[in-house]
Amino acid sequence: MNLPNKITIGRIILAVIILIILLIPQYAFGFEWPTYQISNVSGINLKYIIVGILFLIASLSDFLDGYLARKNNMVTDFGKVADAIADKVLVNGLLIILAYYKIISVVIPVVIITRDIVVDSCKMISGNKGKVVAASVLGKIKTICMMSGLTLTLFYNLPFELINLPIADLLLIVATILSVVSGCQYYYNSREFLFPKDKATK
Repeated sequence: MNLPNKITIGRIILAVIILIILLIPQYAFGFEWPTYQISNVSGINLKYIIVGILFLIASLSDFLDGYLARKNNMVTDFGKVADAIADKVLVNGLLIILAYYKIISVVIPVVIITRDIVVDSCKMISGNKGKVVAASVLGKIKTICMMSGLTLTLFYNLPFELINLPIADLLLIVATILSVVSGCQYYYNSREFLFPKDKATK
């Protein structure tokens, strides 16, 4: 197993650890995470800070393994599948949990996950026909906004919360909008593979 694939596996493990930390009711084991106050921001739970750090590491590893795989010509089928699994478990799992806890709007995970289903379906059909539709620039910007927005959300929008700037919410809204736009763009670019025209026979 090459280095990029090892990094991807590490990201999957980090994603699982993040979900476990967020889902397991610590109070059932007689444990409560400490909370802090920074300036006018109160109720800062250490659990979300730890998860935020782990999520930031996992997000950076996503860019690192892709860069190393392309630079050193180490792209493998296993890496492609594992990378997709890591991204879905990490981002979609976190979105669902944050929506369940009412930290973010439930609209965000619904839109993001629906978009992923549509795009993945297009990729599967195009791939079966031996065609690859390149990812758009908007899709990459969406990913950056999503990762940044989730990281800031887990960090209670600090330091921007100190000056009442909802940067975390704005980034997530932008990511959601770009998700829809880039999804439509991907669908448009895949339409010739989804709906092939019958060639006239002589």
